[in-house]
Amino acid sequence: MKKVFIVHGFMSTPNGGWRSWLMDELNKIGVYACALPMPTPDEPKCEEWIAELTRAIPDVNEDVFLVGHSLGCAGILNYLETIDSTKKFGGVFLVSGPIEKLRIEDTTSKIRKMDSFFTHDFDFNKIKEKADRFVVIHGDDDDRVPFEHGERASKALGGELIAVPNGGHLNGKSGWHELPPILESLSGMLK
Repeated sequence: MKKVFIVHGFMSTPNGGWRSWLMDELNKIGVYACALPMPTPDEPKCEEWIAELTRAIPDVNEDVFLVGHSLGCAGILNYLETIDSTKKFGGVFLVSGPIEKLRIEDTTSKIRKMDSFFTHDFDFNKIKEKADRFVVIHGDDDDRVPFEHGERASKALGGELIAVPNGGHLNGKSGWHELPPILESLSGMLK
């Protein structure tokens, strides 16, 4: 059975934005879909998120797909660096994800709570070995995670980049309660 695990972002919930819609659409076509409740999303710790992903996804194989939004993407990238498996995931989808600390001069900003996810440069060569395909989806005018992050991630991973015109951060606050590009791309891989 095909399975899709969805990882929400910073200060978010499993069912926010387009995640509930995506789970419903995948269930309609017989795909198990689960949005994981990540630990302490308002005070995220990378090692806790890696532990939760390891616990929730005990079996790496080509029938398992990962979807991350925002900080969830960084959680997935850190997780992929740590897993020791010769098997691969069927695909990884990164939506509006940062690939390094966000450049904000205010050191007291709540954004600094995400810094534990960016203690080193990602080893994209190692990460590429953990999945058959990568797709990066990013709003071309994202005001939280610059579009450049999406461009660099897709290039580093050898993945497809889907730019969403006027997409913002592709979250509920930006008006995204459905995200057709991810369903279309994911459905193609699930066949």
